[in-house]
Amino acid sequence: MNHVCRSVRGDRWILDGLARVVDHGKICIMTLEQLRIFVAVAERQHITRAAEVLNLTQSAVSAAIAALEGRHDAKLFNRIGRGIELTEVGKVFLTEAKAILARVQTAELALADLSGLRRGTLCVQASQTIASFWLPRYLATFRRAFPSIDIRLSIGNTAQVAAAVQAGTAEVGFVEGEVLDPSLVSRPIARDQMIVVVGSGHPWVGRKTMEMAEVVDTEWVLREQGSGTRSVFEQALVASGVPLKDVRVAMELPSNEAVRAAVEAGLGATAISASVAAPGIEAGLLSLVPVKLPDRNFYELHHAQRYHSRAAEALIEIISGKLPTT
Repeated sequence: MNHVCRSVRGDRWILDGLARVVDHGKICIMTLEQLRIFVAVAERQHITRAAEVLNLTQSAVSAAIAALEGRHDAKLFNRIGRGIELTEVGKVFLTEAKAILARVQTAELALADLSGLRRGTLCVQASQTIASFWLPRYLATFRRAFPSIDIRLSIGNTAQVAAAVQAGTAEVGFVEGEVLDPSLVSRPIARDQMIVVVGSGHPWVGRKTMEMAEVVDTEWVLREQGSGTRSVFEQALVASGVPLKDVRVAMELPSNEAVRAAVEAGLGATAISASVAAPGIEAGLLSLVPVKLPDRNFYELHHAQRYHSRAAEALIEIISGKLPTT
C-alpha cells in the first residue's frame, strides 16, 4: 500500500512506496485513504455527508479523522454543536493533503496511459450550463469509444471549476468564461448563444425592439456571482453604459433550472443560455426579449504544468471533431 509521511528534512510532505519517519520516538504512517477521508470531510464540513460520498460508514470516517488527530496530536476540526469546522491547523493541512492527492492522481494517469487507454479514470469538472446541456453527448461518445476509462464529472460555477483544475482535483475543466490564471491553460472550444427571456405574462412580451437601458425597468432573476452566465450579462451591461447598481436583482439562484423555473413562474427577466431556455420557450412559458447579448465561448481548462493524460486529449479531440468515433 502506498503511504505518505513527513520529510525529516523539513515541513514538506512527500510520497513514498512505504515511507516512515520517527517522530519523538514513534513511527508514524499516514495512508492515502486517510487523506482522502480528511479532504472529503473538510470540503463538506460534515462527517455523514462525506461518508455517503465515500461509500463508508460514519464510524469509519470518524475513526480515520480521530486517528490522524491522535497520532499527530493535532486538532483538525472544531466540533460546534452538531456541526464541525476546520481549525487553522486543519486549513493548512487541507492544502497539503489536496496537493498530495493531486500528485497521486497524476501518477495514476501516467500509468493508465501506459496501458493505451485500456483502463483509467478521467476527472472532469464543468460549469452548470455546460455539464447539463452541452457536455453529456460528448461524454457519451467518449465512453463508447473508450469503455474501460471511467469518467467522474463534478459540477460547479466557473470560479469553482478553475479552482478544482488549479488544485488538481479535476484534470480537465469546462467553463463559460475565460479564466485569467497564469497556472492554467484556457482554450476556446465551442460557442454559446446568450438570450434574455421573460415569463408569458411579463409586460415585455411581444416587444419588437428594445434598448439595453430599459433593463432597469424590471426585476431580474440571475445566477450567483462567479457564474459564467452572470458574468456575460454584467459585461454586456457595462459595455452599454448601464450601471450594475441600477439593475434590480430580485433573486440569485444557484442553478440554471431554478432560474428558468422562477422566470416561468412570472418573476422578472433573466439572461440565460439559449439551450437552457429552449424547453420553456417551446412550451410557451418563456418569451424571447429583443435585447442583444454577445455570444460567448465555452473554454477548456487544464493545468499548465501538470501531466495531460491521453484520456483528456482524446476527449478534447472528440469535442473538436479531430478524433473519428465511428
